[in-house]
Amino acid sequence: MGVFATRAPFRPNNIGLSSVELIEVISTEEFGPVLVVKGVDMLDGTPIYDIKPYIPYADAHPDARGGFTDELSKGAQVKVDFPQELLEKLPEEIRESAVEVLRQDPRAGYDRGRQRDFRLAYHGYDIVFLGKDGEITVTDVLKI
Repeated sequence: MGVFATRAPFRPNNIGLSSVELIEVISTEEFGPVLVVKGVDMLDGTPIYDIKPYIPYADAHPDARGGFTDELSKGAQVKVDFPQELLEKLPEEIRESAVEVLRQDPRAGYDRGRQRDFRLAYHGYDIVFLGKDGEITVTDVLKI
């Protein structure tokens, strides 16, 4: 994978290309037009240099492949032990999605061999878990 095809923290330039949803344009005296966008991995206040409309026949890539990520996403799931009393600390509408996120093992690759407490901030809750041998065990759920 090339430097432009990855989310490396060190890039030869600070310009990224993203497909985003434009929510609204706000006109301000201080900054001029402000674009409110959704679905992008950037910090608040990051300048947007250029925008163009999404054209489905030109911008969609239905035959695109993800390279090594295709293999990773096929079955990279771990067993999750989420005790019922801890699961009930989460609102019912986010329980299933929280378990699904944990099944995908949110730990950094370099941390997967270490045995320690990990934390996942999820919808206003801190989910504390231990990861070991392809299994995640939730040990606490705290309201943030």
